[in-house]
Amino acid sequence: MEDGSWVLVNRPTDRDLWNPTSTYLEDSKPLKITSTGPAKYWTDAIPIGNGRLGAMVWGGVSSELIQLNEDTLWTGTPIDYTNPDAPEALADVRNLVDSGEFAEASDAAAKLFGTNANVYQLLGDIKLEFDGSLLMCAEETYYRELDLDTATARVKYFVGDVEFTREHFASYPDQVIVTKITGSKEGSVSFTVSFDSKLDHHCYITDESEIVMEGRCPGKRIPPKVKVNDDPKGILFAAVLGLQISDGAGFMSVLDDGKLKVEGANWVVLHLVASSSFEGPFTKPSESEKDPTSVSLRALKSIKMQSYSELYSRHLDDYQNLFHRVSLQLCKGFDRSVGDRYLEIKNLMPYGNKCVEGNKDVVPTVDRVRSFQSDEDPSLVELLFQFGRYLLISSSRPGTQVANLQGVWNKDLEPKWDSAPHLNINLEMNYWPSLPCNLSECQEPLFEFIKSLSINGSKTAQVNYKTSGWVVHHKSDIWAKPSADKGDVVWAIWPMGGAWLCTHLWEHYSYTMDEDFLRNKAYPLLEGCASFLLDWLIEGHGGYLETNPSTSPEHMFVAPDGKPASVSYSSTMDMAIIKDVFSAIISASEVLGRNEDAFVQKVQKAQPRLYPTKIAEEGSVMEWAQDFKDPEVHHRHLSHLFGLFPGHSITIDKNPELCEAAENSLYKRGEDGPGWSTTWKIALWAHLYNSEHSYRMVKRLIKLVDPDHEVAFEGGLYSNLFAAHPPFQIDANFGFTAGVSEMLVQSSIRDLYLLPALPRDKWGNGCVKGLKARGGLTVSMCWKEGDLHEVGVWLKNGSSSLQRIHYRGTTVTVNLCCGKIYTYNAQLECVKTFSLA
Repeated sequence: MEDGSWVLVNRPTDRDLWNPTSTYLEDSKPLKITSTGPAKYWTDAIPIGNGRLGAMVWGGVSSELIQLNEDTLWTGTPIDYTNPDAPEALADVRNLVDSGEFAEASDAAAKLFGTNANVYQLLGDIKLEFDGSLLMCAEETYYRELDLDTATARVKYFVGDVEFTREHFASYPDQVIVTKITGSKEGSVSFTVSFDSKLDHHCYITDESEIVMEGRCPGKRIPPKVKVNDDPKGILFAAVLGLQISDGAGFMSVLDDGKLKVEGANWVVLHLVASSSFEGPFTKPSESEKDPTSVSLRALKSIKMQSYSELYSRHLDDYQNLFHRVSLQLCKGFDRSVGDRYLEIKNLMPYGNKCVEGNKDVVPTVDRVRSFQSDEDPSLVELLFQFGRYLLISSSRPGTQVANLQGVWNKDLEPKWDSAPHLNINLEMNYWPSLPCNLSECQEPLFEFIKSLSINGSKTAQVNYKTSGWVVHHKSDIWAKPSADKGDVVWAIWPMGGAWLCTHLWEHYSYTMDEDFLRNKAYPLLEGCASFLLDWLIEGHGGYLETNPSTSPEHMFVAPDGKPASVSYSSTMDMAIIKDVFSAIISASEVLGRNEDAFVQKVQKAQPRLYPTKIAEEGSVMEWAQDFKDPEVHHRHLSHLFGLFPGHSITIDKNPELCEAAENSLYKRGEDGPGWSTTWKIALWAHLYNSEHSYRMVKRLIKLVDPDHEVAFEGGLYSNLFAAHPPFQIDANFGFTAGVSEMLVQSSIRDLYLLPALPRDKWGNGCVKGLKARGGLTVSMCWKEGDLHEVGVWLKNGSSSLQRIHYRGTTVTVNLCCGKIYTYNAQLECVKTFSLA
């Protein structure tokens, strides 16, 4: 320990920087979601995943259900997303808007509809039926957990004097879901196993005693109320389940009904692999040359060559390289003098109920959620924060599809909202924690998706709108659907989806400072997006450039003639997104030496002509270009506050009057709403430096949802910590993690803000390690009694950087050199440096 430091107790190695478990703040509560009984509902089950494959583990005793997903199983096929009649309809809508006939424009905008998005599907179930004697399980011995530190699900219980254990993990390196079943007494493991699926499928057993399930997704949107011959060929899939049993104990047999039976084994390992015929969003399933059965059988053959311990070791190395980059410990303040700093912060950490034999000393997570409104246990906030990071690692990895509305986990053929990526908040929120919470690799599927969208979206832009560049609307699917959906104008007619996604490209550069990424991937997509926006903007009121038609996602207004409407011009969100895209283009061009390009000059001339954000007469941010009457002041969307977060056009330093109006808008919206809305408000309040209201929204989310009595739009958490709309939507889990990080650290490329919205009376003491900040920074810090104690900052890659560090009115300018850790005290004085070389 040097100088009584909390942050850097021991001299760090490079591994220490990426593995916070090796340094300070030991003995905090284990990062485990626990239960003392099997799942009763899907939202009680344990989610595991490797980005592509997902599973929900129910943890039954007499029987076990493992529900499976594979991220390329979708209905439909690629189609033409253009509409040659759209230009005429667009002209009509624009004329009506110009005439102030907003209700009529809203009706006419229905002619701009495209086709419905397709639907995410499920894979199927592994069903295990155990020996009938297991019905005698002693309930007090049952224990079930998801260990976030190892991404492992475990189930334990006793039957008589025999302890049975099941362990499940989803390996990214080996692309397999693994289950190990053991009994403490020799020859005690006996069960039958089978496959099932709600999709069209059949099963058989190979000569190698492997169960194969083959099937296909509907070639049309669900439900396919047609004969198979009338349905286009959809995506084919295969799943293969292989079993390994203990040497010298037990045997396996094939039953007539396509099941395998294991008797008298010491242990059994199950390997689940799966594949589909999907070859990309531009290849029809009927033209795919990929045989999912052959692919799966080859994968299983390779996996069978490895032992369970080898598979598990590879899984841990891969997963923990990501998960261990960030640690967070929080606890409440105290009212006594502080002695030795390291010992105090160590002892202040909340200790957990130990995971002991049986469940007598376990406080189930469901009870912790239920009691949070009274005890406000900070360790539950830690768990929920890290659960969001776990879910992102488990549902979005290089080479997979983007995390959809439910990540990768789905049990229905007709999931709510098609479980499709929604681009008017949900998909973007899914990736909010990736950069600040040190999981930048998990964004790669998003960038590949944007690239596919730009290809289809360029055709839609050209045909539907007679513009250059590319466009995407509010909802898409695995086929990279760019066009407006079919349904209701209030949400479907919103051509800003691609533009919002493009802000993630610049954000990735601003956090990583990866110039190759900016030049080769980000800039071409940004340029195409901005090209569309320049053509979409038209001369409008007061000499401004405006968007028409324009909506504020999913929200209506009362037109001056008293009629309900949703279509007008230049909504505040439209303008805020376009401002961010234009700013990104200009900033990127400066980095790449392209600021003299004619295209960039055109963007620079257009930017100051964008319709400004205005303040309504009653003091809130105007949601539309005109101060229309709002028929639903507590609406769930906060679109008009995009410029505050995640955008950058409203800041306390530069726009104090708009920040005051944003605060009034948040008061006006209220605290009620679905989970994703609640977590957006965490971040919005944090950017107003309002720790009290940020924390109120943290607390607002952590309330238990009863699956038997769900109330739509009320938010909350299920017992497995899935966040609720209700029903389950994963975006709130990701939004929570991002929101907490914004409470602790905010940044621009040249500015670092420490503890801007720390709730001092709730999290008075704590440490965070490994958060990322713009400019390529990594940040670790500790605080005591609500005040910053020490902060470590370093650049791992790149050149030196001039930074401004801000903390409660104090600002220092520092020159950070790559490869050195700089440690600052509460007065932002550099107290030591350490070289990583």
